[in-house]
Amino acid sequence: MSEEPNHEIDPITLEVLNESFIAVVREMRANMVRTAYSSIIYEGHDFSCVLVDGEGQLVAMAEDNPVHIFPIPMEVGEMLKRFGDEIHPGDVFLHNDPYTGGTHLNDVAMISPLFGGGEMMIYPVVRAHWGDVGGTTPGSISGKNTEILHDGIRIPILKVIERGKLNRGVVDLLFHNMRVPDERRGDFYAMLATCHTAHQRLEELAGKYGWRLILAAKQRLLDRAEASMRRRIAAIPDGDSVFEHFMDHDGHSLDPIRIRVKVTISGDELAVDFSGTDPQNEGAYNVGPAMAPSAAFSVIKAFLDPKGAVNQGAFRPLEIVTEPGSLLDARYPASCAGSMEVSHAIVSALIGAVGRFSPNSVTGDLKGTSNHIYIGGNDPQTGKPFLFYEFPAGGTGGFEEHDGNNATRNFTEGDFASIQSIEVIEQAHPLKLRKVCLREDSGGAGLHRGGLGLRREVEILADDALLSISSDKNMIPPFGVFGGGPGSPNRFAVERNGETLPPSETPGKAAGFRLRRGDVVIIETSGGGGFGDPLDRDPEQVFGDTIAGYVSDEDALRKYGVFLRGSAVDEEQTLLHRCTILMNRNSLKAVQKKEIHRKNSRRRCHVHPESAKRMTLSQDALVEIRGRLGAPLRAWIEIDSEMARESLGLDSLGLTIVGVKHGEEIFIAPIKI
Repeated sequence: MSEEPNHEIDPITLEVLNESFIAVVREMRANMVRTAYSSIIYEGHDFSCVLVDGEGQLVAMAEDNPVHIFPIPMEVGEMLKRFGDEIHPGDVFLHNDPYTGGTHLNDVAMISPLFGGGEMMIYPVVRAHWGDVGGTTPGSISGKNTEILHDGIRIPILKVIERGKLNRGVVDLLFHNMRVPDERRGDFYAMLATCHTAHQRLEELAGKYGWRLILAAKQRLLDRAEASMRRRIAAIPDGDSVFEHFMDHDGHSLDPIRIRVKVTISGDELAVDFSGTDPQNEGAYNVGPAMAPSAAFSVIKAFLDPKGAVNQGAFRPLEIVTEPGSLLDARYPASCAGSMEVSHAIVSALIGAVGRFSPNSVTGDLKGTSNHIYIGGNDPQTGKPFLFYEFPAGGTGGFEEHDGNNATRNFTEGDFASIQSIEVIEQAHPLKLRKVCLREDSGGAGLHRGGLGLRREVEILADDALLSISSDKNMIPPFGVFGGGPGSPNRFAVERNGETLPPSETPGKAAGFRLRRGDVVIIETSGGGGFGDPLDRDPEQVFGDTIAGYVSDEDALRKYGVFLRGSAVDEEQTLLHRCTILMNRNSLKAVQKKEIHRKNSRRRCHVHPESAKRMTLSQDALVEIRGRLGAPLRAWIEIDSEMARESLGLDSLGLTIVGVKHGEEIFIAPIKI
């Protein structure tokens, strides 16, 4: 079916159709919330809806998670490649395979083609997080998975309904390999009903306007989004920027994981190259080919064109490069259970790189992890299995105009709830919520403070249960920008009979830790990074933070230099203390070293033994190095007697990342966690 020329669509009709597409998506979302069985969907909103065209191009989305959305064109492409002419009206497909466009196995996509005149038109796709898809631990996701088979049941593009007839054998096979199958089955039918609703609305739209006009409008909207993005890119001078970000570890050693990115602007096009990122790892912290483009697009769109439409056209000016076999383009049998942690790490890397092209838009680093927390066991009252899935939010970064937000979601996560309702949790699970509050001192210090994380205490009322955690930024916290301090890292612990127990030997990553009745799981989420020098923050604002419980008196003095006497700021003592803090900052001379000793993926920075002693820095201490550019470089101390005193050695790439040259002043600050 040929499309009408774009110029024949009047502007009013074009906008009506654009808003109609979005209205269909929003009705899909409302339908999912009303009909889903899992609290992670109807309370947490861990699902997304989208419209695509016959070529698999993204046509419309609403307040959904962009990391859910942009793998969908790749998944639809897989459907077209695998089934081709064998796709018929009434067919419905499922998919969750990370290696061919999925995220992690818990995110299951339902693709429901709609036909008109014998051809696929615009049709719905729903992606929803299923609370369990099998695997080694309740909830399927843990910080200890080592292969995709541990993650659960892997669904390639699979036709589950053919010409309107459900393949019960295939569906039963899936649900028999998942925990709490009634919930999984209920969510499946909620997704199916949602796709059916979208079909009805799209057919009503076609009945009014005709498919030819609708397809022509779709093409105009994609072209318009592309033009908007190209204008935004072209307004930035040509150049490139490189940044490195480190994840904590893979759950099996304490060696950090490096993500390296280079962003290049040339005319109205932007390239994102992840070459130099670490190879796929033994643990769960790998992703398939769809995640890096999704996360990259989320940041670039938010920084450069936040008000423009989100569809396939906006993606066209971008080129994304990943290395096959790296953790950003992993191969079988790599586990991808921690894919959302990797996605957040990509976002952090892009904040560091893209922020240098758009400094007025840069923000302190985010909470930077999904904080997957699963508690599973048997309910002593019903005798049935239960599965509690928590995904607590944290602080967002401070920015040029304001402090970050406390315990909330951010621009990369869409319309997710910050935390689940206490009433829903206690009604559905043998659990008691003992405490929920903001986490004092967790926001990164700055001219504009990072938002606070939260503290949540969950008591176990079952005789036994299993705890699994997949989290990041427990050892390497969110960074601040332009001199802002880091947010506090995530923390997880179990209180038992007055004793505090770590759920694993690798912080933030646990699998099947046995819980007993009366145990209390302590969840503390990270705060966002600060923006700007904390010594520039108005002392009265700091005082207000102490009154609100955001900042302790100790941190007001230590981080902000604000001296409080009774219920007021002592201005004279504050001025003196701030001068003292400023004078004691560690300033060194940058020295370029041709060869830097590396230990695994750690970036090394070399200092003389006497300089290290003066700064109380030991071998392998984690520090951040601040230059002229927004985000700091994280590195590990290498004590080197060949270095000149009061100098700091980095290779050329390290100097480029912090924006200084050989011989220029550079600042180094220890990261205390």
